[in-house]
Amino acid sequence: MNPDRSIPDDWYPGNVPENVTVHPDAYLESSYSFELFRSQTPEAIRIGRGSSIYQGVMFDLGKKAQVRIGEFSLMNGGRIICESDIEVGDYCLISWSVVLMDSYRVPQSPAARRRQLEAVGESSPRQLNAPAEARPIRIGNNVWIGFESCVLPGVSIGEGSVVGARSVVTEDIPPFSVAVGNPARVIRKLTPDEAKPPV
Repeated sequence: MNPDRSIPDDWYPGNVPENVTVHPDAYLESSYSFELFRSQTPEAIRIGRGSSIYQGVMFDLGKKAQVRIGEFSLMNGGRIICESDIEVGDYCLISWSVVLMDSYRVPQSPAARRRQLEAVGESSPRQLNAPAEARPIRIGNNVWIGFESCVLPGVSIGEGSVVGARSVVTEDIPPFSVAVGNPARVIRKLTPDEAKPPV
C-alpha cells in the first residue's frame, strides 16, 4: 500500500480507509472493496499476514462493524455484510460470490418491514436507518466455503469444515464436517488427518 493508502496499479481511484489494518504481506487488489464501507470503529477490518483479497470482494460494513480475516486466507468476489462482528480464521478459502451476513438489515415481521421500507421512501439519502439485530459469524481455521454460498447471522463454522457450492448455512457446522444444501446439512465427517494441510 502506498503512503497515501492507495493501492499500486489500482483501477479504482480510491484509498483504503484509515481504520483498516492490512498486514504488509497481505494482498489487497482494489480499494473498490471499500465503496460500501461505513464503519467508524477504531480497527474496523484487520487482514492478516499472507491473506489475499481479490477484486470483487465488497466490505459492506455498518457504523459499528468489525471484520477480522486471519493469516493466509483467500477471498475472491465475495460480499461481507456486517453490522457487528465477522471473523474468518487462518487458511480459509472463501470462493466466488459467497455472502457472509451477520444481519438481515430489515425486520423479519412483514408489518415492521413495511414500515421501514415506507420510511426509506421518505428519507434523504434513501437508505435503511435502523438495522435489524446483528449476530456474529465465526469461521474457524482451514474452512472452505464453495461458490455462491450464503452464511446467515449467528452461524459458526468449525475448523476444517467444507461447505458445498450454493449452500445456505442457517445453523452451526461442527468442526471437520462437510455440509451442503439449502438449508445446509452435514453429510459426512472428516478426520483431522483429511482436513489438515499437506506438509
